[in-house]
Amino acid sequence: MAFAVTAALALLGNPLWAATVQVRPGQDLQAAIIAAAPGDVLEVQRGFYRVNLHIDKALTLRGVDRPTLSGGKTGDTIRVTAPDVVIEGLIVRDSGTSLKDQNAGIYLYPGAHRAVVRHNDLTYNLFGLWIEKANDVQVLSNIITGLRDVNSSQRGNGVQLYNTKGARIEGNHISFVRDALYVDVSHHAVFRGNRLHHSRYGTHYMNSYYNLWEDNDTYLNRGGLALMEVRDQVVRNNRAWGNSDHGIMLRTMQDSVIENNVVADNGRGFFIYDVEYVKLRNNLVTGNSVGVHLSAGSTRNEVEGNDFVGNREQVRYVGARDERWGTQSGNYWSNYLGWDRDGNGVGDVPYEANDMVDRLTWRHPTIKLLLASPAVQALRLVGQQFPVLRVPTVVDPKPRMQPSNPQRSHWRDTQPSKP
Repeated sequence: MAFAVTAALALLGNPLWAATVQVRPGQDLQAAIIAAAPGDVLEVQRGFYRVNLHIDKALTLRGVDRPTLSGGKTGDTIRVTAPDVVIEGLIVRDSGTSLKDQNAGIYLYPGAHRAVVRHNDLTYNLFGLWIEKANDVQVLSNIITGLRDVNSSQRGNGVQLYNTKGARIEGNHISFVRDALYVDVSHHAVFRGNRLHHSRYGTHYMNSYYNLWEDNDTYLNRGGLALMEVRDQVVRNNRAWGNSDHGIMLRTMQDSVIENNVVADNGRGFFIYDVEYVKLRNNLVTGNSVGVHLSAGSTRNEVEGNDFVGNREQVRYVGARDERWGTQSGNYWSNYLGWDRDGNGVGDVPYEANDMVDRLTWRHPTIKLLLASPAVQALRLVGQQFPVLRVPTVVDPKPRMQPSNPQRSHWRDTQPSKP
């Protein structure tokens, strides 16, 4: 008897029972959703549909030959309140523009768990995709563009996650929004293979833990990747380049790994503020106005195996005492002037990032006009010979004599307008 009941329940949930319903231009798409049974597939044929849809059951909304769903610049174009909904192959556009109501092209409401949004174009919406209290959501290979003709502060974000777990955000191309990805109180997520550009931040993390950020490109934004009030992050094999402020911001972060990233041609490569117990290793930091801006008691970090190449200012350090980096294996500094008499690949004298002249140039930028003068060079020498004039700095006791990152030659010749 128990076996018969189990078999009957299995048949009820079997996708073989699902129907495929064709919806053509001129037909009522919302009525088709209301009439559908859970598990059905609605195939929306190519055409233009003026809709504000509400999906309240598990079904698949599939576009055939890229139909357009327009919200008419009111409300959400698609609102999902049920779990296990799939939305794919559509052009979704023209949401409302109310920041108060958080209008979105697709809004996944609390409880819309396991939603899949893939291969869509989300364009000219306030928020491209808003995900709230919905777990295990997949956002895959979508193109998302925002309100290109309004100021950044009046736009919404490309993808916004709030209070979620287990999201997969992969292969999306997001531009011309406020923040391409905004992640708030969202944990155990994977962000992989996304291209994020022409926004305020490529990604803005807040209060989120145990996330993986891998193989993403953030470029030509104000800031590339901003991780704020977070811990237990892995940031690996990414490229942040051509951002006007910073490539990667680490602010109030603990217990994380930042490795094998390229940070090139930004205003500041890394901005590190109030960071502890972080492993910063094997990154290429090149061609930035400031390689690393370090402040606010950022200490007890492992900074090893990084290449700091051709930054106009390698490190801008604000602190009361020396910060030691590279104590295990060292880092490469392209402006290191020491020597290696025993030929072991490690400099015989420590590298010191800042001296008295560096500090003066921060406070009085016009001094840079005199950097090549004998007087300034003499001042550097005096600062080295008389410790009383020495300022706290980043010290690398084992500076490497050669860089190790295989991508350095490519990024040396790359202009900020090219990936």
